[in-house]
Amino acid sequence: MSISHAPPDSLESDISDIGSSGTGAAGQGPIDLEPIVPSSTRRSRVPRWLRRTTGPVLLLALWQILSAAGVLTADVLASPGRTAEVAGDLISDGSLQAAMGTSLQRVAIGVLFGVVVGTVLALVSGLFRVGEDLVDAPVQMLRTVPFVGLIPLLIIWFGIGEAPKVAIITLGVTFPLYLNVYAGIRGVDSQLIEAGESLGLSRWGLVRHVVLPGALPGAMTGLRYSLGIAWLALVFAEQVNADAGLGFLMVQARDFLRTDVIVVCLIVYAFLGLTADFVVRSLERLLLQWRPTFTGR
Repeated sequence: MSISHAPPDSLESDISDIGSSGTGAAGQGPIDLEPIVPSSTRRSRVPRWLRRTTGPVLLLALWQILSAAGVLTADVLASPGRTAEVAGDLISDGSLQAAMGTSLQRVAIGVLFGVVVGTVLALVSGLFRVGEDLVDAPVQMLRTVPFVGLIPLLIIWFGIGEAPKVAIITLGVTFPLYLNVYAGIRGVDSQLIEAGESLGLSRWGLVRHVVLPGALPGAMTGLRYSLGIAWLALVFAEQVNADAGLGFLMVQARDFLRTDVIVVCLIVYAFLGLTADFVVRSLERLLLQWRPTFTGR
């Protein structure tokens, strides 16, 4: 029995004929080849902004339904329509813009002071062992004290003007930023330090090119967290002896049982907080382009 083998040249010609004709075996029609599309690509057909706004829109719709059904009465929580109407009135007479300007000024000054103090303390404590011995223990003790509980003492020290309000915001920003910057500095890989020393970097060169870039992700996380605390501290600060700002509007609305004005102020607080977080996240993407991260699937 003999077995015949097809020459390689004829086999290659048959394959090329099938590829050129685009037909399958036994006279079947053209072979339809569909590209494999990853599941993440298929999900991305829905715009991300649409997915991110779905939750707030559903919450707003539920709020409107409960208000229309009478479950949420006006003295408990004003309806979205009434809230929008009151917001328009506050904008038209300029009271909302004035309150926002005052609150933003307080937050900006408090965040500036808190960032400077928290960063300096973290650098002193993180870069130097002597600094850690002198700074870390007192800071750890002070951060366990609720800064809201210091309001009466701050009023005694600074009076009832702007100083205690800015001081409360500064305290709220300082400690979270300190913890994250300090952890970022001490979390730098020691092998990177050894590699920098082997390349001849000086102490300042190690700090500038190795330690600070390695601590930057922690610092940005601490800044985002501190900004959230800053708005929380602002709410408490403006509830005490304030004559301007969003908190002052809320106090007046509370006295007159105006839930619509309170909701407007809360929405403005949330909007300002989200805006500040968006700015920090944009800055984080700009400064940390060198660090590949997992973005979800």
